[in-house]
Amino acid sequence: MIVGVAIVELHVHGSRSLKEKRGVVRSVIQRVRNRFAVSVAEVGGQDTWQRAQIGMTTVGGDARSVRAALDRAVEFIETLGLAEVMDSDVDVLSVPHRGFGPEPDEEEDGQG
Repeated sequence: MIVGVAIVELHVHGSRSLKEKRGVVRSVIQRVRNRFAVSVAEVGGQDTWQRAQIGMTTVGGDARSVRAALDRAVEFIETLGLAEVMDSDVDVLSVPHRGFGPEPDEEEDGQG
């Protein structure tokens, strides 16, 4: 299983309160959710007026498509113009897993 994680650091220019910043961040998050098959949440900067960190993740079968999906989501956030992307980082991890084996009743004789 391939897991992709992205962190996007935003600067919300002109925000004068947490309420203003949260409105912008909520808008960014909702638009990303509507457009991409990723999980997304605000993961940092909740107590600052102009900075926020957004975390995104997705899973898939190959690293290239997982990275591409997150890269497209980051680019989309940049094109929205709601906040300046100060920094972003995308990491892709391979998570080992046990393959599917036979059902417990099928192990002995292969018949169920």
